[in-house]
Amino acid sequence: MTEHASNIQAPVISPVVPSDVPVNLLSPVVLAYIGDAVFEIYIRQRLIAGFNRKPNELHRAATGYVSAAAQAKLLQRWMPLLTDEEADIVRRGRNTKSGQPPKNADPADYRHATALECLVGHLYYNGAKERLEQLIELAFAREAATDGTQ
Repeated sequence: MTEHASNIQAPVISPVVPSDVPVNLLSPVVLAYIGDAVFEIYIRQRLIAGFNRKPNELHRAATGYVSAAAQAKLLQRWMPLLTDEEADIVRRGRNTKSGQPPKNADPADYRHATALECLVGHLYYNGAKERLEQLIELAFAREAATDGTQ
């Protein structure tokens, strides 16, 4: 390994914030767009780190986390833990017009999934890596973890 490569401290994927619009003024659709990608990267990384599976098995496992229904359920687990600002971002994301849901998605689940992705995008662009990872970890934690029991 070269000396340069061993000294790299920056994340592989770091937020590139738009120069013409402050993050807090980005539309919920834009935040959900990037949030969708960031959420999927976290899920895929976690699945790869935890299992030695074939790509088709990884894909099947990932869909259990990234589907609209799964994201809507996860958002319900997040809601009691959110700050007022985060809850406001979720409301903005849920209420935005983000297009037609896929045929296999319930419209309410799709709106909640968009809200989750909006919050993920917001946290990502604001550099809140630890908070983002704390929330995403709940996707892999037992349901009991949300009330403090293990």
